[in-house]
Amino acid sequence: MARRRSSNPDEVYGRPLRRLLVTLACVVLVGLVLLWRIDNPRAERLRASLVDRVIPSFEWALAPVTWAGRLVEDFEGYTRVYEQNQELRRELQRMKAWQEAAIQLEQENARLLDLNKVKLSPDLTYVGGRVLTDSGSPFRRSVLLNIGSEVGVRDGWAATDGLGLVGRISGVGRTTSRVLLLTDGNSRIPVTIQPSGLRAILSGDTTPLPALDFVETPEDVRAGDRVVTSGDGGVFPPDLLVGQVVRDRNGRLRVRLAADTARLEFLRVLRSGPADPIGSTGGLIAPPGADVIGPPPPPEGEEAASAAAAPGGG
Repeated sequence: MARRRSSNPDEVYGRPLRRLLVTLACVVLVGLVLLWRIDNPRAERLRASLVDRVIPSFEWALAPVTWAGRLVEDFEGYTRVYEQNQELRRELQRMKAWQEAAIQLEQENARLLDLNKVKLSPDLTYVGGRVLTDSGSPFRRSVLLNIGSEVGVRDGWAATDGLGLVGRISGVGRTTSRVLLLTDGNSRIPVTIQPSGLRAILSGDTTPLPALDFVETPEDVRAGDRVVTSGDGGVFPPDLLVGQVVRDRNGRLRVRLAADTARLEFLRVLRSGPADPIGSTGGLIAPPGADVIGPPPPPEGEEAASAAAAPGGG
């Protein structure tokens, strides 16, 4: 049976044309490969001239490739910058933590140095302690120290910081003790106002500025006068700095404490022994020419009789 010919021109001329183009492309590629493989001066000049003619005409085709390469490089650079930024942020956080630690250590060192500069009487000794916690109550002002009866702390001893009086010991355990601050509502201490020398009672009322009560002549007291402990009653040693006199809006005398009771970390507890008791009026030393009030001396005969009746007497 005879093969039927197609009348479509694409089928008649398309296949032979495609075969011809493929063959020419293969020949050209093989020729280029051979041309680039030949090691000859003429072949080298031919290659150079071919490159000079062909490459400039393909710049428009290489532009997208170049742009894509630059885009990739920019993206990689952005990624590196982002990673460096994140690393710098983490390092900055670490540096902030170290800075905060350094500031706290510096403040603690300054407070310890201030505490060491307090001048005390040669007769007084002290023991230092760290503040563990405060009362946390709006009606009570006290702090807890990490020293107690193990180091000899007793009730009533004065506690100071690096600047002035803070309060007194009002409860002692084996390893801890509680300090009742001057601002507590139960705190009452005798003080002296300088330079007038007036005596008063410093009364805490849970405010930062305790009040001065029982001042004999308040008009002689001026704002800025120095307030120190008087030592009356043996509650505190004398001449411990308390603060300065101020007046509130109502004109009442108050004291701005030298100690910062809101930021207490280290305290110094002053050891103060009890006063020597006086057994009788005969132990008093009267000034010259003054009459000493006391029981009359026994007559000479009675004194001799009592001496003879004593055991081992004449």
